[in-house]
Amino acid sequence: MPYLAHFGLKEHPFTLTPNTNQYYPIEKHVEIIQSINFGIARNTGILKVVGDVGTGKTMLCRLLLRKLVGANDAVAYLNAPQVDPDSLVGLVAAEFGLEPGTKAEMLQALNAFLLEQHALGRNAVLIVDEAQALGAAGLEAVRLLSNLETERNKLLQIVMFGQSELDDLLMQPGLRQINQRIGFAFNTGPLNIDEAVDYISHRVRVSRIAGIEFPIFSPAAMNLLARSANFVPRVINILADKALLVAYGEGAIQVTEAHAEAAVDDSPQLVRRVDRQRRWLRPLLVGVIAAEAVAAVALLASNPRLRGWNRVQAAAPPIVMDQGNATAPPIPPAATAPSPPAPKPASARPKP
Repeated sequence: MPYLAHFGLKEHPFTLTPNTNQYYPIEKHVEIIQSINFGIARNTGILKVVGDVGTGKTMLCRLLLRKLVGANDAVAYLNAPQVDPDSLVGLVAAEFGLEPGTKAEMLQALNAFLLEQHALGRNAVLIVDEAQALGAAGLEAVRLLSNLETERNKLLQIVMFGQSELDDLLMQPGLRQINQRIGFAFNTGPLNIDEAVDYISHRVRVSRIAGIEFPIFSPAAMNLLARSANFVPRVINILADKALLVAYGEGAIQVTEAHAEAAVDDSPQLVRRVDRQRRWLRPLLVGVIAAEAVAAVALLASNPRLRGWNRVQAAAPPIVMDQGNATAPPIPPAATAPSPPAPKPASARPKP
């Protein structure tokens, strides 16, 4: 595509579909993946990852899925399963490659399959993405699946990824049993400013044609995009992609702050407004402060009621303009006349 060739790209760097080849490994996400693997290895039973929209839950889910498949574990994957609880057993069994049947037949076949995997030393893992879509009844069905076990081990490890609504569901009194069975719980969140800027650079770098290294985004553009997106990866992707289109439309090979600002202005429903410092504003404010200070000195000099302050001001050093800042030393309090001594008590006066 001309658009990709214009920037020396081999693929789109900011697509909304999670692409594990473009994954940016921030420290917190790496720790979550490692902890989940540890939880599965120690036969925890149920694990949970919750985070706001666009903070990388689905990317982590795909990474975990790829890692488990690579380790030759048996994996079933459900994405936003909006099914009735009676159908959940059949859906999970189908993901494991079992033949369809009645609910009782599917449950029996699933239990036999899990025992077989356990005997072979393989983990059987159910991964549920957007688990809040299960609803209360679906979560209770997940709990029943977690009951498949031997005397010592859980036969099925369950990892649920969901939005904050998942936590709200689990707080219901009727779901306290599954809530108590969650061995590990993790939270995803926005990036910090350094991670957000590095995230943009990383996505571009892994999407470049080999040998082409000119910077596509200026530092100011990346900073503005990151802050306007409130450091949420999905929103960063949307804004960065729009900024690239704006720059391409102008024939520019680098996204500047102006291009980034145009992308932000085109997405008012997604961004927070960022106060960008104007170069003309600081000198103007310094001039106003200096003018106010001169006017105050003139007022003190002309008002006889403030002679004490006037004497102090006259003795004080003048206001100094230093690198655009109006500064003046603090004014000490005006000198006051000593108070007359207090009269002695009558009992202390000498007798005539």
